[in-house]
Amino acid sequence: MRKLEYCLVDVFTEKPFGGNQLAVFTAAADVSAELMQKIAGELKLSETTFVLPPEDRKNDYRVRIFTPAVELPMAGHPTIGTAFVLARQKMIERRGGEAQTVVNLEEGVGNIPVTVQWRNDEPDYIEMRQPLPRFGLRFTDPRKIAEMLSINPEAITDANLPMEVVSCGVPFLFVPIVNLETVRKIKFRLDVWERVLRDFEAPNFFIFTRETENSLADSHSRAFAPASGIMEDAATGGAS
Repeated sequence: MRKLEYCLVDVFTEKPFGGNQLAVFTAAADVSAELMQKIAGELKLSETTFVLPPEDRKNDYRVRIFTPAVELPMAGHPTIGTAFVLARQKMIERRGGEAQTVVNLEEGVGNIPVTVQWRNDEPDYIEMRQPLPRFGLRFTDPRKIAEMLSINPEAITDANLPMEVVSCGVPFLFVPIVNLETVRKIKFRLDVWERVLRDFEAPNFFIFTRETENSLADSHSRAFAPASGIMEDAATGGAS
């Protein structure tokens, strides 16, 4: 049986076993897309990435991103986590004592520039630049979304913001919620989602409120991606 090595990392966290898990396969040049999808389905993490040589030699690597159900054109936490693994394994190297290194990763939406800042030749801070947001349809019936989330419709309407599709590569329906307490009480109903959102422009959705637990934060959010095989994502860079 063939063996493939991978790294398991936690992204967007300062605590072990926190944040969002990611599996990174750094030597996937001869792995088929079919096998990539099967591996992601077997691991059952929100995303698994596979690193390949770039199609354009001007870039550094090509990265393919899979959820347990589908391939994504881009995603935030997989991009950051993959760059971290590449830097730790010296597949991204600090050149001439420079404070930071910019690498270009080819993803389904095009090139994603990633900046790695170094400390003692180890990656200390990583930042990505993703496509600017594009706005799509608005969802105009708060009662249906409220039923799907097991909350009162007023929790949506009192936020005085639209429910609207936004995409930086992967579209989400953004749903504003008036307060943090309601966000915590959300109980997602898959049966209602299948009736309400499965065939909508953005079947995955991003819940947010401007009330926060942390004084340094601007919003508190939860991400649900049932169409991608992810009931709830622990942290999402693309939607955030």
